[in-house]
Amino acid sequence: MSLHLLKLCVGAEKVEDLIHRQATHWQGAPRHITRMWPKREAEVLAGGSIYWIFKGLVLARQRITAMEAVRGEDGIERCALILDPEVVRTQVQPRRAFQGWRYLDPKDAPADLPQGRAREEPLPPALARALADMGLR
Repeated sequence: MSLHLLKLCVGAEKVEDLIHRQATHWQGAPRHITRMWPKREAEVLAGGSIYWIFKGLVLARQRITAMEAVRGEDGIERCALILDPEVVRTQVQPRRAFQGWRYLDPKDAPADLPQGRAREEPLPPALARALADMGLR
């Protein structure tokens, strides 16, 4: 059984910002460095994704392909989540802010957008949040 992670996409206002950052910042597979190593690593690596939250809304996900230990300049060991380069847009799902990351059960994860809708211009965040709050994704 797989398990997902939920994470705020700090410094990005929209999915395109994340895509651009990863394309210009990482050589090879994109990664996200996190302080804590997931204790449920095997479940996350069994098909899990990181679901990105932009301004209070889950809008995209990336499959987590591996985890590696990395040591920062401060000497502290951290976890590098190695990500599939493909960013998959999801249905809008409102989420409150939190620090770090959280586990996300697959039954609670937003569905992927259909192929044809993945390239549509996203709704303004306030409208997307209001529609999601009403259950009209």
